[in-house]
Amino acid sequence: MKTIAILNGPNLDRLGKREPEIYGRATLADIEAALRAEFGDKVKLEFFQSNHEGALIDRINALADANDAKSAAIVINPGGFTHTSVALRDSLAGSSLPVVEVHLSNIHRREAFRQHSYSAGAAVGVITGLGVEGYFAAVRYLLRS
Repeated sequence: MKTIAILNGPNLDRLGKREPEIYGRATLADIEAALRAEFGDKVKLEFFQSNHEGALIDRINALADANDAKSAAIVINPGGFTHTSVALRDSLAGSSLPVVEVHLSNIHRREAFRQHSYSAGAAVGVITGLGVEGYFAAVRYLLRS
């Protein structure tokens, strides 16, 4: 069975509490439960969230070492690291795993500093501005690829 890792970066543990007018009212636990309900019989889902860049990089590297591009993929919402982390981008690119980047808000309608994504260059696609539905779209895409 294919494994899809759902990785979430800094402050996403605050979903539902932090700026719900931008990020929505669903918590990360709500998103995980909904994804498991929808896809749990089709794919092995692994969830990981960290506010620490190195922890996310360690998780990506562990996934790459344990799997190959035929058996695993990554959905990542890098949070603020999207706009700052070359190291995270390099880890994603070096993993050889298919990656879909997801953002709850439309980063292109936000502040100028949020409109550039370092990690997008390591992704097969980017879904931005669809709220929680972006995670579902990413998993559906990866299941078909």
